[in-house]
Amino acid sequence: MNNLYADWCTGQNRPRLDPYAFKCTASVGGAQYLADLRGATRSHFIAATVDLLTTGVDVPIVQNIVFFKYVRSPIAFYQMIGRGTRLHPPSGKLMFRVYDFTNATRLFGEEFKSRWQPRPRREGPPEPPEPPEPTIQVEGFEVRVTDAGRYIVSEVDGKAMPVTVEEYKERLAARLVAEAPTLEDFRNRWIEPPRRRDLLGRLPDAGRSAVLVQKLEGMDEYDLYDVLAELGYGLAPRTRADRAEAFAYKHQDWLKGLPPAAAATLKAMAAQFAASGTEGLENPHIFDLPDVRRAGGLTALKCLGEPAKILRETKERMFAA
Repeated sequence: MNNLYADWCTGQNRPRLDPYAFKCTASVGGAQYLADLRGATRSHFIAATVDLLTTGVDVPIVQNIVFFKYVRSPIAFYQMIGRGTRLHPPSGKLMFRVYDFTNATRLFGEEFKSRWQPRPRREGPPEPPEPPEPTIQVEGFEVRVTDAGRYIVSEVDGKAMPVTVEEYKERLAARLVAEAPTLEDFRNRWIEPPRRRDLLGRLPDAGRSAVLVQKLEGMDEYDLYDVLAELGYGLAPRTRADRAEAFAYKHQDWLKGLPPAAAATLKAMAAQFAASGTEGLENPHIFDLPDVRRAGGLTALKCLGEPAKILRETKERMFAA
């Protein structure tokens, strides 16, 4: 967007006004532009963000909302849409536009929990106490389910306290992007086990946060890679089976260029990813599994060079966007 804007300014012989398009995330300092964004009468601000504008930021001047991120939560969707619904008479804003590239507007009309309504007081003997809030244990975390939503008991500033699932996801996404600023950075760290373990260990709750979100969002069919890629970088998630299938057809030319036994072995390994994700692909005993051994196994890959390098290239292609 900045390149297009620069070309336009040159073609129109106009001075360039900065900032034009910018990353609006705390981890890269983009929040410094929020004051200008709120009060601007210019139309050239484009703020690119993940979840910063879902809650707590009031920018009445916003005239266009563009969805590039896949959104699951109706509440989060309405919060994002709400950034544009404020009128702004000084600038003549009486409407706003939504550009939807991820079918986020499918969530219009989706129901979510209504506000709590107090019960009327009744005369007579005291009422029995309200039943305790339902509590479930997910991956060692206490999750409370109330009419207002779901809350996770997590450590905040050294104290255990409940935070909403959306707030917890925002904290996780912010930390992830701080550690790996781009999707490419994240992918490069993910495919190397030591770097992936280091990255996961730097996330909230020592990496358990990713598994918690996976369970709460019902994403058991997705690898943790896709859970985090959606959360931090807006990548539309793919199930493990979808990734394995895409690997087979998107890279069929590469596979056809390999000896048949090697190609069959890699396809059998991709099937292991479909079953159990990254850990299945990196299983030290993967070459002993019957399907992989029948396809050719370790012997078939050795003819291509070091099996570790072949496995790395396979993971690079498996996690290609």
